[in-house]
Amino acid sequence: MNKFHIRWDFWTGITCLSIAVFGLFLIYPLFSLFISAFQDASTGEWTMSNFAHFFERKYYYQSMINSFTVTTSVTVLAVIIGTALAYAMTLYRVRFKNIVEICVIISLLSPPFIGAYSWILIGGRSGILTRWMAEFGIDFPSIYGFAGILLVLTLKLYPFIYLFVAGALKNIDSALIEAAESLGCSGLRKVVTIIIPLITPTILAGALMVFMNAMADFGTPMLIGEGFNVMPVMIYSEFINEVGDQANFAAAMAAIMVLITSTIFMLQKYVVNRKSFTMSSLRPLAMGELHGIKNVLMHAAIYLLVALSMIPQLVVIYTSFLKTSGSVFVDGYSLDSYRTIFESLGTCIANTYEFSTAAMIMIIFLGMTVAYLTTRRKSWLTDIIDTLTMFPYIIPGSVLGITLLLAFNERPLLLSGTAFIIIISLVIRRLPYTLRSSSAILYQLSPSLEEASISLGASPLKTFFKITAVMMLPGVMSGAIISWITAINELSSSVILFTGATKTMSVAIYTEVIRASYGTAAALSTILTLTTITAMVIFFKVSGRHDVTL
Repeated sequence: MNKFHIRWDFWTGITCLSIAVFGLFLIYPLFSLFISAFQDASTGEWTMSNFAHFFERKYYYQSMINSFTVTTSVTVLAVIIGTALAYAMTLYRVRFKNIVEICVIISLLSPPFIGAYSWILIGGRSGILTRWMAEFGIDFPSIYGFAGILLVLTLKLYPFIYLFVAGALKNIDSALIEAAESLGCSGLRKVVTIIIPLITPTILAGALMVFMNAMADFGTPMLIGEGFNVMPVMIYSEFINEVGDQANFAAAMAAIMVLITSTIFMLQKYVVNRKSFTMSSLRPLAMGELHGIKNVLMHAAIYLLVALSMIPQLVVIYTSFLKTSGSVFVDGYSLDSYRTIFESLGTCIANTYEFSTAAMIMIIFLGMTVAYLTTRRKSWLTDIIDTLTMFPYIIPGSVLGITLLLAFNERPLLLSGTAFIIIISLVIRRLPYTLRSSSAILYQLSPSLEEASISLGASPLKTFFKITAVMMLPGVMSGAIISWITAINELSSSVILFTGATKTMSVAIYTEVIRASYGTAAALSTILTLTTITAMVIFFKVSGRHDVTL
């Protein structure tokens, strides 16, 4: 049969609809971005001047160097910390392990800009710890610049490595370790020569997630960068500057960033494909127990790491109840910050839940249908869809926001300034979470169940909605809840797309911190944090799991 032969039915229509949706809201905006990057703002003529301008001035290309420096440093630290934590938590008995894992997941799913804001309250120029140490004549190290960004992003992103590596360690067969020990390989040599090579593909996959998140982060360097400019902040600053050719120049920088992230993504895929293999854990690694000083040091290190990870959440909750005078905290406790946000910023709270819920509904439908297409009805068309679903991994949020504005800023598709454009950005950025969970559960469902339904007279369409979709729903909902959690915390694209009527909580927190209105920022952050924790509890109930696999 001809590979390109198309048999028209419901699923073919869904396939074409999916391609049209991805094409309109992902490929077309990217195309508009690259077109703008190569155009002169005043004449519209094709030019390379935007790119030349970037590489000619150190002020601009230094931001790219800074991005690579901080992103690489964060990735290396996250790999070291996350791998060590996973090794300790998987192979040794750790007291209060469940609580530790919950705290690690909370730190992962909370927005990084809250971490930046919290560390400003702790170690900023007027921070709690800064003032306390000043009483003893000690200068607290500056939280601003490279060091602050490195601290916040590392504490935020090492859980990616932990979750990936912990899952991989559980799949290692203890027979491999026993065989190595019987040949005289033990201790550190066993870890370096046996365990690390086995989990290297998983570490690389987690490292990619860390690298992409660190590279794309906007809120953290914007709040505490102070002169340490990185690409997302530079792109945002140039784009909102409407003087001269700044929009086209920002598009050129965004195009450079997409090329960088695409290259890193493809390189990682190439390396993983060459090193990947299948492990079958017939006998998982046995959990041991440390004794004496080693056990004390291990527990101390784990608890200290978790405490540092939870500081942002604890600080914002505490400060949200402090009494304020204008933008300054004063002695005493009060609910004034909460009264203020519900009186003046209530729309932001409502927008956050409405936009994220609307996005989740669209994500559930697309996640179920697209996952079904790419796993059950493979064709050259579904191969195209499968390729398109990888793009959200390599497009930073700020770049996505710019691409959508460039593409939908004129009639007949004038979407800028509307709630719909923010919802679309949330769907595009968060759909992969649900797609992965949906595809995973489909691979576990035998096609014979669908074949039996069809043989009994049910149509393929009825079979999907009555049989397949029902069995997929728990897995789909698990991914959708994670998508919803990350959607309510989204800042990098929303800060470019929002208007006064479409401001969300994350944007409101960012603007309040910029205004030094820390009380209201803390109250909003507390609501966002408690919402995240509540959604996580629902995730655990729906999925029946005790961890999150991203």
